[in-house]
Amino acid sequence: MLNVEMIEGADDAAIATWFAARLRSALAISTEIAVTAPGGSTPFPIFERLAAEDLPWPRIAVWPGDDRIVAEDHPASNVGKIRARLEPAGARIVPLTEDATPPHFAIAWLGMGGDGHIASLFPNTDPQVDDVLPVRRLTPDPLPPEAPFDRVSLTIPSLIDSDEIVFVIRGADKRAVFDAAIAGEHDLPVARLLRTTSAKVTCFC
Repeated sequence: MLNVEMIEGADDAAIATWFAARLRSALAISTEIAVTAPGGSTPFPIFERLAAEDLPWPRIAVWPGDDRIVAEDHPASNVGKIRARLEPAGARIVPLTEDATPPHFAIAWLGMGGDGHIASLFPNTDPQVDDVLPVRRLTPDPLPPEAPFDRVSLTIPSLIDSDEIVFVIRGADKRAVFDAAIAGEHDLPVARLLRTTSAKVTCFC
């Protein structure tokens, strides 16, 4: 049964504090952990606050949930932006490649687009809940004008191989898409993930 907790009105500081607490809990039972992190503009102010938290960062590996196929120093690179914010704190940043073998994640942190895409699993890519590949190279259609690049993305099986899943969603339009996914009212990528996972899901909205 889908287990979703909706947390409304939390600001970046509150979300960072929540993440830090969840990371401490995971590190209390595991020597090392891995988490996924999203791209886009929403997470980076949270990363900056999270980096200031007193955490044993060298024990935390951070994987992008997806990335644009560009050089790390390109402005569109997710891993480059994640590295700039969390590597100075001591986190281990793992670039996402087509031949990567993702680990089990303590937390899969996801965003969601207004079209219901998660990571770079856009509706046109028809992501499957039983995908045999852990990572896929994909071409969104249409290509977002702010980032017109091919992508690599964790697949649904890789994303749900997590102890818990967290969404940070901004805006009423996206909230409506997410609520409809919970209610089973569409078959967009976010709905496919939600109906497949058995993990606890938290949505900051």
